[in-house]
Amino acid sequence: MIPYGRQSIDENDIKAVVDVLRSDWLTTGPKVNEFEQAFASFVGAKHAVAVSSGTAALHCVTHCVGIGPGDEVIVTPMTFAASVNCVLYQSGTPVFADVNSETLLIDPYCVEKKVTERTKAIIAVDYAGQPCDYERLHAIAAKHGLVLIADACHSLGATYRGRRVGTLADLSVFSFHPVKHITTAEGGMVTTDDPEMARRIRVFRNHGITTDHRERSQNGSWIYEMVELGYNYRITDVQCALGLSQLKKLPHWLNRRREIACRYDESFKDLPGMCILGKGQDLLHAYHLYVVRIGSVANGMNRTKMFQSLRDRGVGANVHYVPVHLHPYYRTHMGTAIGLCPVAESAYEEILSLPMYPGMTDRQIDTVISVCRDLLGSK
Repeated sequence: MIPYGRQSIDENDIKAVVDVLRSDWLTTGPKVNEFEQAFASFVGAKHAVAVSSGTAALHCVTHCVGIGPGDEVIVTPMTFAASVNCVLYQSGTPVFADVNSETLLIDPYCVEKKVTERTKAIIAVDYAGQPCDYERLHAIAAKHGLVLIADACHSLGATYRGRRVGTLADLSVFSFHPVKHITTAEGGMVTTDDPEMARRIRVFRNHGITTDHRERSQNGSWIYEMVELGYNYRITDVQCALGLSQLKKLPHWLNRRREIACRYDESFKDLPGMCILGKGQDLLHAYHLYVVRIGSVANGMNRTKMFQSLRDRGVGANVHYVPVHLHPYYRTHMGTAIGLCPVAESAYEEILSLPMYPGMTDRQIDTVISVCRDLLGSK
């Protein structure tokens, strides 16, 4: 089975991890700071704070911008549930804005219509690896005094109008899950230019305590103070050593993802029954996912049949995502229902993610293309 995504691990990665396992520090040690500094430098942000997962990063951000009971946060339905759950963690209210039908990115026009006097923030998701329309989103945020948060878990290495993702919002969130652009097995990062926000996130990730064990060791002190109710969202030195090693290979991997996308684009541009997602202008896509839409064709193929047929022939397609507002939890507890976001709901019936990861061989790419064309009746 050719998976839809997978990690790439080499001997340098393994050595980096083993070196830390043989060191004095396994967690809250020097590799955490090294990884944060290297990551901040790569994206061009002033501050980067590493945490235990992308979900933890989202929670850190919603906490530190002050989301609480009565606050509304505008979110997209076309994302993994964590992008919206983080609002509920803070007892806030997620408000769903529909997506653009061409790109499936949050639609700024819909965002504007959802703003109320209770709105405090916008969480924009760079779906599949394409940056959102940050110029329009910033204008909305500035007009209404809102915090703009970028869920950039899909878009590490992407650019928008010459600026790298990680610098396009007040705070940006990344994930290092194995199918993402780089991995720390599990892990996440928040980037920001706001030093006070970075400080607050560091405290929140460490139980709300102002210093960590390494800082106290360096200062020769045992005293620590818990100043707020935080969580253990720390990341380990073992994970950060892997992240540092992976980060060095990221430019090459991004180029490979774009090469694969180019092959797919050329092969599928005129394929009956398959529609490639639209791309905005003046941006560079990071291609965490390669998503197409499958419509009904003469041979009776549709998305559901295509999904199963691909898997039957060794191509591990997937679907990203069930719109968040259609999950049973949200229907039961938030009263959401079909019809809330019709564009996202319609897209969900057609979307399919094809294999996309830098370790794909040319032969595997050819297989995916050949099987897709065969199933849709085009040789």
